[in-house]
Amino acid sequence: MFKSWEKVNIINDAGEQVEASAPVIISASRSTDIPAFYSKWFIERLKKGYLVWRNPFNNQKTYITFANTRLFVFWSKNPKPLMKYLPELNKRKINYYFQFTLNDYERENFEPKVPPLEKRIETFKKLSKKIGKEKVIWRFDPLILTDEIDENNLLRKIEKIGNEIYNFTEKLVFSYADINVYRKVKTNLKREGIEYIEFNKDSMNKIAEGIASLNKKWGLELATCCEEINLDEFGIKHNKCIDDELIYKLFNKDKLLMDFLGYEETEQGDLFSAENNVKRPNLKDKGQRKICGCIVSKDIGEYDTCSHLCVYCYANSSVEKVKSNQKKHTSLSESLV
Repeated sequence: MFKSWEKVNIINDAGEQVEASAPVIISASRSTDIPAFYSKWFIERLKKGYLVWRNPFNNQKTYITFANTRLFVFWSKNPKPLMKYLPELNKRKINYYFQFTLNDYERENFEPKVPPLEKRIETFKKLSKKIGKEKVIWRFDPLILTDEIDENNLLRKIEKIGNEIYNFTEKLVFSYADINVYRKVKTNLKREGIEYIEFNKDSMNKIAEGIASLNKKWGLELATCCEEINLDEFGIKHNKCIDDELIYKLFNKDKLLMDFLGYEETEQGDLFSAENNVKRPNLKDKGQRKICGCIVSKDIGEYDTCSHLCVYCYANSSVEKVKSNQKKHTSLSESLV
């Protein structure tokens, strides 16, 4: 069972010796869009060798060093600003892949500060060509029903994007908006006057069936993120966004990363076969929801710092809080705020 990351001593910007966590896998980030808004900060902190992360519950700061980092998993709605810095990661021989959220809520203005859909599709294709389609995962996330968006509307939105990008990715991940679980989301939607409709089993199945039908043309791997419902009949799996199997597939030449995952070479060469009896550590991320399949990583983002201002976002309390944090931020600071 995974317990904690290795601790090492580092020298911070003030010249002090401090203790830092040294994660092998870093998530950047579930809490904010680092590629879109903080790519310069990210690359400067990478060069410095560490950053500061603040706990959202008690504001306690933790030093994070990149000394052992072998993989970044980037989450973004607009990774274009980070793309020019990818050679720096390549030079350092650090692995990475992208969770690229590409939704179509333009007419509804649910994502008011994202670039136009046409531009985001263009960025998706460019990124795929640059790093390989297997490293760019398409997320249509979340799916939202309202008094103006029914299941058929949603499927048309998914189809519109899928027809453009299916040759530039290998996987589609989606989730159903579970609005009543997140108080901030519910409040924000009500503030915007959005009459949302919660999903039920029938509506979930209708969407899943529709996506499976569309996928006959696309041939993508389909998966849901943090959903309990079983959609095996439609060929849809439960996803692991920080995914040890994908990591092995993409980066199995990285011995340090494979050692962390507990993978060993076998004569069969298939580490996921029934014949492979290598005992690997349980790396389930206990910091995520019980139904989340992700393995452990260290997220370096902070809440109330994402300027996309999506109305359904669980990571922002309010527009005012985001704007306040933006004023505090400088590109070379140890932390995002």
